[in-house]
Amino acid sequence: MANASFVQNVPHARNNVMRGHVGRFINDQNAVHGRIVEVALLDGDCGILKIRQRFASFGDSVRILPSMRRATASKKQLKLTPEEMRKRTFERAVKLLAAKPRSVSELRERLLQGRGTSKSTVDEVVERLREYGYLDDEKFAFSYASLKVKQRPVGRRRLAQDLKFKKVDKQVAEDALELVYTETSEEDLIERAIEKRLRIRGRPSSRVEAKSLFDHLLRLGFEYELVSDKIRGLLSDDADT
Repeated sequence: MANASFVQNVPHARNNVMRGHVGRFINDQNAVHGRIVEVALLDGDCGILKIRQRFASFGDSVRILPSMRRATASKKQLKLTPEEMRKRTFERAVKLLAAKPRSVSELRERLLQGRGTSKSTVDEVVERLREYGYLDDEKFAFSYASLKVKQRPVGRRRLAQDLKFKKVDKQVAEDALELVYTETSEEDLIERAIEKRLRIRGRPSSRVEAKSLFDHLLRLGFEYELVSDKIRGLLSDDADT
């Protein structure tokens, strides 16, 4: 069995370059006999089956690199019928919604990141889910904000930022927040936040501690003016006592 001749300088490099486990490049006419040959790149006309057949006579085994598997998978996905594509996209959408509630734009973005689909298919699936009532940004925004307020005292500004991150329309978010903070005012929520903080850290005894409490309330999303009033009132009570 002849040894393979290694190519150091190839004047006309081919696309289907092979390499053995020794890690050096070889040409496709002098493949290493009896070794595993890894296929790095392929010509458009050359398929995996042809490559395996080509090297079978030499006793070599061909290892398909991940890049080739992805290319092959993409070709299979191109063969999906429109109905198969809609079914797969719909099933993936249902799984994503079962994992957690999502806004319309948030779900659309996730679906477009998947393979075997298209923008028109995603739009069709999203519209169908809206008709079924599985997608509703108004309900989503209200439920999300209500849950967050129950879990932790947070300000309106914080939830507005969260809903924006969730890709909820600004007006839809504002309407939902109006309902939530009508049921539970920011005044009540900031009182709960201050009470919880004082229970853990104690009352501020210096300007540094007061500033720390001030920054904490701002991070929770309460408005600057409301936070300022509460901190001044807290310090004033301490001064009177």
